Amino acid sequence: MLLTAESSALLVIDLQERLMPAIHDGPAVVAATVRMARAAALLDVPVCATEQNPAGLGGTVAEVAAFPQLVMAKTAFSAVADPGFATLLPPGVEEVVVAGAEAHVCVLQTVLGMLARRQRVMLVADAVGSRSPADRDVAIDRMRRHGAEVVTSEMVLFEWLRDSLHPRFREVHALLR
Repeated sequence: MLLTAESSALLVIDLQERLMPAIHDGPAVVAATVRMARAAALLDVPVCATEQNPAGLGGTVAEVAAFPQLVMAKTAFSAVADPGFATLLPPGVEEVVVAGAEAHVCVLQTVLGMLARRQRVMLVADAVGSRSPADRDVAIDRMRRHGAEVVTSEMVLFEWLRDSLHPRFREVHALLR
């Protein structure tokens, strides 16, 4: 039931330059995503990202842009609907840790698509956002009811570590301060 760094990937959905200023608590969503991306880099967890219509919404926000090994541009709201999704996540990924925006549109449709494919999805509540808090909350509830496991960024980090004796414990723990 616990996440493992060895079988996880972090999927960052549409945290884009022109979108994030409109997202309620956008800076907190970005900060939680950066915390997970930094931990992922320390623990060799792959980071992938999507960008919805980057010509219109810009690229991934600067704070996050350096982390993804692969970025997929898309026009469909569900990343799963894009033919490139088949190669976005590395082989062997069993647990997809999801951050992004907007919770009730692209995150929701992507998560429901992955769940329909029987993928294990961990939705990081403090790393997803929408313009409206009500849309975000209803979307999280809907994804949970369909099988997404709702977690926090701190839960993800400690599950990836497993033990305070982990060689990267101090570096990852420092990300929480």
